Amino acid sequence: MTEKKTGLEQGRKIRVLVAKPGLDGHDRGAKVIARALRDAGMEVIYTGLRQTPEMIAEAALQEDVDVVGLSVLSGAHMALTPRVMELLRGNGQSHVKVFLGGIIPDEDLHRLKEMGVTGVYGPGANTEDIIRDIKTAVAI
Repeated sequence: MTEKKTGLEQGRKIRVLVAKPGLDGHDRGAKVIARALRDAGMEVIYTGLRQTPEMIAEAALQEDVDVVGLSVLSGAHMALTPRVMELLRGNGQSHVKVFLGGIIPDEDLHRLKEMGVTGVYGPGANTEDIIRDIKTAVAI
């Protein structure tokens, strides 16, 4: 599969897929972030609860997104995040930036960044910071 180039065409909105991988059924935070991104002018696709990494990667491919935002409150972030990233690479989507939100222990932050996660946010994160970081990451 050929690799898509990084960056956005003139005037195209940033496309963000917000996903809840795993068995976690709490999505209030994901919905708050989705609304804030939408209000900031981004196109947001919310996949809903209990998505598998395969479902998330396929949706990212079908929706031609620039960013995948994963919300994980179950503690399974070190299993789910690498799998989503592996599948994105397999789909030729290495350019897609991955952001992670939820309950993420400090001791996992370095490993997540090493594997390519662009940003990690915990409860109470400022939505303006997240919006700025996404815009910076996709270089608009």
